[in-house]
Amino acid sequence: MNKRLQMLLQITQTDAGDAFAWYGLAMEYRRVGQTEDALRTFETLRSTFPDYLAGYLMAGQVLIEAERSSDAVVWIEQGIALAEKQGNQQALGELQDALSQAQN
Repeated sequence: MNKRLQMLLQITQTDAGDAFAWYGLAMEYRRVGQTEDALRTFETLRSTFPDYLAGYLMAGQVLIEAERSSDAVVWIEQGIALAEKQGNQQALGELQDALSQAQN
């Protein structure tokens, strides 16, 4: 296990209230090719911090890479609804692009 992964695991275990640490952990799992661990971590992020918008796009991208497009669409559509609610136009555009990719 790499040092960054160890550090992020420790942070999420000692401070479960740090959304960015959960996001970072999921992204590190993605980076090292541990797709299922990444997806489980995104699930934790979504259930604990449902307004953490970046998680929806990145989980969708991981699912697209894993050729699980129907699952990706669910995440991305939830992200689109959240981006609209938050008025985040940049994230909305990125999510809409990802939705197009997932549907092709």
